[in-house]
Amino acid sequence: MEFGASIFFTDYSISPAELAVALEERGFDSLWAAEHSHIPVPRRTPAPGGGELPKRYYDVMDPFVTLTAAAAVTKRLKLGTGVCLVIQRDTIQTAKLVASIDQVSGGRFLFGIGGGWNQEEIENHGTVFATRMQKMREQIEAMKAIWTQETPQYHGEIVKFDTIQTWPKPVRKPHPPVILGGAFPWAARRAVRYGDGWYPNASSGEPEDYIPAFRKMAAEAGRDPKSLSLRLGGAPDDLGKLKRFRDLGVDAVNVTLMSDKRDEILPVLDHWAAHIRAVNS
Repeated sequence: MEFGASIFFTDYSISPAELAVALEERGFDSLWAAEHSHIPVPRRTPAPGGGELPKRYYDVMDPFVTLTAAAAVTKRLKLGTGVCLVIQRDTIQTAKLVASIDQVSGGRFLFGIGGGWNQEEIENHGTVFATRMQKMREQIEAMKAIWTQETPQYHGEIVKFDTIQTWPKPVRKPHPPVILGGAFPWAARRAVRYGDGWYPNASSGEPEDYIPAFRKMAAEAGRDPKSLSLRLGGAPDDLGKLKRFRDLGVDAVNVTLMSDKRDEILPVLDHWAAHIRAVNS
């Protein structure tokens, strides 16, 4: 089972380059960078889980910039968006960003995506909140055409463009894996419909229940369950649970890191490196 790390990079956290090198040295497989373009003030939409929205949500840097910095100092580490709010981004420009970082990293990019929860943030980008999931599906369908065709076009209900030409194309063929973030069953259905993997949070429901249900869902839709990766976010600091996830067929887990400085982060990584060795020994 692989272990990744997810973080909100800020101007007061460990730098992307420092964290990437430290992760690669300790046997982690991937680094995942969060995204919010902004947080509206005042904000009507409650924070996930309730309570005050942590400061890092306001301060997080652009994931494509931070992951490019991480790619430049590593050779093996995969770089993932955890998650990219594609509904708040231009489709054609985002397709170019994905292909470009995949080129810069030598095919190491993982395109984690999500439909978002902050209604005011989403609407500030001109996206209709009620149809954001339809828009996300159409965006990914359009991007796949851009990544794989010399002269693509796309005509959906929301996303539309006539024939274009744009490069580069991704190193990874046919394109970087599209990983759907979110809870069962909604995000799982999207992963089966147009994704290459699913990225739920380990604490959202019971993995013992939704993991077999996800595999069954894929099979019933005519997809090989083994072709869809399963990565659990919010990995618990519990060796017994981690081994149980491994035995359930989970491909990877992501450790949640705070937006702390290097001296605070490195001991946390050392602790998890011992878990990596214990789970995979």
